[in-house]
Amino acid sequence: MKRIITCAVLLLAVFSFKPVVAQQQDPQARMAAMRQKMKDDLKLTDVQADSVSNIQREFMPKRREVFADQTLSEADKKTKLQSINEEANKRIQAVLGDDLFRKYQDWWEKNRPQRGGQKSQ
Repeated sequence: MKRIITCAVLLLAVFSFKPVVAQQQDPQARMAAMRQKMKDDLKLTDVQADSVSNIQREFMPKRREVFADQTLSEADKKTKLQSINEEANKRIQAVLGDDLFRKYQDWWEKNRPQRGGQKSQ
């Protein structure tokens, strides 16, 4: 009887974690969840949330290109990424306005996806 209960609990645990793992592996699902959280937390309109998401999506390949460039030193990568982020932030600030952009920056620092296995807060 204990084996049956143990197996049932184990199966329940495996199947309950599957959607979480699938969402972590699916970039579109992660981006949609992040957009919704940003919209809810910052009280953005659909247009604002879509604009910010589209800007982030537009700059993502540029960031990946810098990360993938093995010829750059860490300092050079940091400099290039800072430039890319400043350009993206200017466009986001134009969409959100100054006050909401400051809230967005604070929110992003607390909620951005982390690299290296760290969990977002």
